[in-house]
Amino acid sequence: MNEQIYCGGCGVLLQSEDKNKLGYVPQSTLESTSDILCKRCFQMRHYNKNVAVDMDDDDFLQMIASIRNEKGLIVHLIDLFDVNGTLLSSLPRLIGNNPVILVGNKIDLLPKSTNNNKLKNWLFHLAKEKGIRVIDVFLISAKNGQQFADLTESLEIERKGSDIYVVGVTNVGKSTFINQIIRQSTGIEEAITTSYYPGTTLGFIEVPIGKNHALIDTPGIINKGQMAHYLSDHDLKLVTPTKEVKARNYQLNDEQTLFVGGLARFDFIKGERQSFICYFANRIDIHRTKLENANTLYEKHIGAMLSPPNKETLHTLPALTATSFKINEPYTDIVFPGLGWITVVEGNITVTVHSPKGISPSIRRSFL
Repeated sequence: MNEQIYCGGCGVLLQSEDKNKLGYVPQSTLESTSDILCKRCFQMRHYNKNVAVDMDDDDFLQMIASIRNEKGLIVHLIDLFDVNGTLLSSLPRLIGNNPVILVGNKIDLLPKSTNNNKLKNWLFHLAKEKGIRVIDVFLISAKNGQQFADLTESLEIERKGSDIYVVGVTNVGKSTFINQIIRQSTGIEEAITTSYYPGTTLGFIEVPIGKNHALIDTPGIINKGQMAHYLSDHDLKLVTPTKEVKARNYQLNDEQTLFVGGLARFDFIKGERQSFICYFANRIDIHRTKLENANTLYEKHIGAMLSPPNKETLHTLPALTATSFKINEPYTDIVFPGLGWITVVEGNITVTVHSPKGISPSIRRSFL
């Protein structure tokens, strides 16, 4: 075909020559409509079917890095339920000197008691520590349109007539974010493809704003340190929160253990009896046991009582590895990227946490 046509769902170049390659559509489809979805996007949108793609991490990074040669406003979208796994310390290298607005998505998942001003200040200072200079910080829900009015007004002012690039890791909600902007301005629903699955957007998708500029959805940057890349489709849906996460409070003595399904383990090694507050998707069960029984319980019940993982995930999930922390300060979070976190209320304790190899837990000052 002579004219280059791109998928309206993922941005990939369309072709009708090879069914097994990206961007395939029948020739008759190319000739019959101007709003075309590739075979992969069609299956995701209408059948919720995940189709693997033949692109690696470097392909996506090279595409994003081309932004540093352009002039535009960068919207760095992060997941408020997975800040550590979605805030890109490599962002300045990818985007050059372009200005940045930091947007925390999925505010609807955090407890209603969250102090938004405190959270915005916390994010501003965290970005600064990572070397990311931001103009402003906004907290929104791309899913329900919460807090969009102030953000869209700021975008129009700060872009100064240039393009807007939406940048973030896979599964952070970029396509949902852009769909919400389109919905609010035009009423059109689901203009670009969204799904649970990482790597949905495969190329730049341009949505016109004004005569000569666009709001541009970019491919998600793959962070292998997130849990999502090792889970089956079924388990990914279980660990991805869809509504407000309920805090679960446990009073523990030392030498007690919490299992978060079978994906993470928290051992309270030494310290005074105190509260630990767990923030994970509501559909994940948390089990308490004695530390001396933890290994036996895991070996006997992993994939059954301790689930997720299911049998499919067990084939891809790395073995759990241990990391120890001495926590002195109260209200310190122990974070499991892509899964959730546990808040230590009082401190002065020693803990050992277990997570799949390659998914590194960390500690941070709590923002709640």
